[in-house]
Amino acid sequence: MSSRGSSSSSSSSSSRTRVGKYELGRTLGEGTFAKVKFARNVEKGENVAIKILDKEKVLKHKMIGQIKREISTMKLIRHPNVIRMYEVMASKTKIYIVLEFVTGGELFDKIARNGRLKEDEARKYFQQLVNAVDYCHSRGVFHRDLKPENLLLDANGVLKVSDFGLSALPQQVREDGLLHTTCGTPNYVAPEVINNKGYDGAKADLWSCGVILFVLMAGYLPFEESNLMALYKKCEEANQKDPGPQSLDSMPVSSCSFDINLHSSCKLAIRIVVQMSSRITIAEVIENEWFKKGYKPPSFESADVSLDDVDAIFDESGESQNLVVERREERPITMNAFELISKSQGLNLGSLFEKQMGLVKRETRFTSKCPASEIISKIEEAAMPLGFDVKKNNNKMKLQGEKTGRKGHLSVATEIFEVAPSICMVELRKSGGDTLEFHKFYKNLSTGLKDIVWKSGEDEKEEMNDGAAMPS
Repeated sequence: MSSRGSSSSSSSSSSRTRVGKYELGRTLGEGTFAKVKFARNVEKGENVAIKILDKEKVLKHKMIGQIKREISTMKLIRHPNVIRMYEVMASKTKIYIVLEFVTGGELFDKIARNGRLKEDEARKYFQQLVNAVDYCHSRGVFHRDLKPENLLLDANGVLKVSDFGLSALPQQVREDGLLHTTCGTPNYVAPEVINNKGYDGAKADLWSCGVILFVLMAGYLPFEESNLMALYKKCEEANQKDPGPQSLDSMPVSSCSFDINLHSSCKLAIRIVVQMSSRITIAEVIENEWFKKGYKPPSFESADVSLDDVDAIFDESGESQNLVVERREERPITMNAFELISKSQGLNLGSLFEKQMGLVKRETRFTSKCPASEIISKIEEAAMPLGFDVKKNNNKMKLQGEKTGRKGHLSVATEIFEVAPSICMVELRKSGGDTLEFHKFYKNLSTGLKDIVWKSGEDEKEEMNDGAAMPS
């Protein structure tokens, strides 16, 4: 927002974009096919994030199946440790996925900034990750791209699994009971995903969880090579190691080729990242003594979910109930606290000069809880019977008197400022003509504005005692 030196400086209104009941704000992130924007539900006053996809790009790159799968997945998952999807909408050109808005950033950033985490903190995040993954698997959903970059933190430090763009649903499992699509991030992907022989989605996700636990505890990746083939070879070597039936506490760290001297708590990660046939299961992870320390099972309500409407977002007939229109709205410019204070009679130095020179006020202000459009309509409705021509420009108005006064035609400039989400300040300023005539005009005008002027209890008492008073 541009700064305003005095009440006479010009300022323009801000333009906002509305999609259904959501008002779009700043861009939070941007990728090849999607943009994520901050948004506000104007009906409930809640903050959300909206993932916006361009239909043309989705169609061009044959991503309809992937997008439908992502939306279906997120509709199926209702868990405190998974990003919540509230609804999905579509316009003729875009798809809007309305998501829970989290403010704590990526877990990856926390590790990059602070290095390895303390054991209790790492365990807490790992417990929440396992809770989320276990629930996803119970719903037939396999994430297939688990990594710290896809683990977000909310304002209370609660972990939220995000980005189900590569997830798999039950219908993708072939007759052999396995998945066959190679996908994921090289440093976190299980070796069996790469060898094109099919893989168990649950075991592959758990491998990624093991790598994430190692990163949380050690501060770096267990498998890292500049050459992709060398990386896969190292992963495969770890996959061929079989520690046998011995307990985690007695298992030597060296048995899985990790070049690090870690305490026993990290052996859980190592036990996860071993040969597929003997890889530990989520049920076994949850029963592990290190894992169980301070463990709190998640509490949440399951909901019946229908996927029947997922196809509707690509409905070109225009008959979909979720079809929305993206429209731009002109909103009053927001005034910050410093500017608001500078307008105050007590702190406005300009008023000192006016009094010293024996001048009367050339401007007045009042506040209203009504929207800008209603304020403008009311002012126009009240001014026209008084013989004033009204010209509107977004949230500014110019009122021009038809009659010639002592100093020519009285001209009044009006501007509306948003000082809070539901409060507007209206400024009426004499821009031409006689000041006393301006006062008389405002007194008559204010009679027609009583319904929209916001008065405090003190203002109302004052009016009862002194009669109608001009707002300052």
